[in-house]
Amino acid sequence: MTKAAAPAGPHSAIELLRSQSLTSLVQQELERRILAGGILPGDKLVEQDVATELNVSRGPVRETFRALEQAGLVVTEKNRGVFVRKISLQEADEIYEVRAGLDELIGRLAAERATPADLAELRTLVAEMRVAGKAKDVNAYYPLNIRFHDRLAQIAGNGTLLAAYRRLINELHLYRRQTLERGADSFHTSTRQHADIVDAVASRDGVRAGECLYQHAVKSRSRLHEALERDETLPPPALVRETTP
Repeated sequence: MTKAAAPAGPHSAIELLRSQSLTSLVQQELERRILAGGILPGDKLVEQDVATELNVSRGPVRETFRALEQAGLVVTEKNRGVFVRKISLQEADEIYEVRAGLDELIGRLAAERATPADLAELRTLVAEMRVAGKAKDVNAYYPLNIRFHDRLAQIAGNGTLLAAYRRLINELHLYRRQTLERGADSFHTSTRQHADIVDAVASRDGVRAGECLYQHAVKSRSRLHEALERDETLPPPALVRETTP
């Protein structure tokens, strides 16, 4: 008769918890560095080097690499290693098209479900973005921009939508930062659009909130092209749809 496996003892449970906690901390730190531009697209991540620098074993680093690959931030190339993901401008265009659709749905749902506390939080974020924008401080503005959109996606109240949005947005982060850094009027334009989005959500006008977010994604993509292709004569592919005056 085969004996049942003995339950894990307290030491095993503690080791498991410690490993999971370390993996979470390592992942947060690498995500922060990638999104802040400290680790650039195409850079190679060496498991042992990361483990040594962060003073952890290689296990949590290995798990972190898997999580970052699922999040779309790194890629594993056979016989070469792990690299911060690089996406082409064409891929960015395709992602923006999908993002515009998701953002429109987020706006419609957020307008239905936002609480007064949610709206106050969004207005506070916009106020902080305005201050950072006037100072042209991308290091302060960019995280606020991320928090604003992620908070809206949370307010929409759909877990599947939130997961899909986060996965998609991870792939655009580095390009979005470049748009802010290179666009002379990007801060002012971006802040104004965020304020308009909050006004639409606060008015409970789901159609207008959705349209504001859709157009925000479209215009973000246009600013990306302006920032990266200033010498090109061809316009970006059409995505803007006709809107009612």
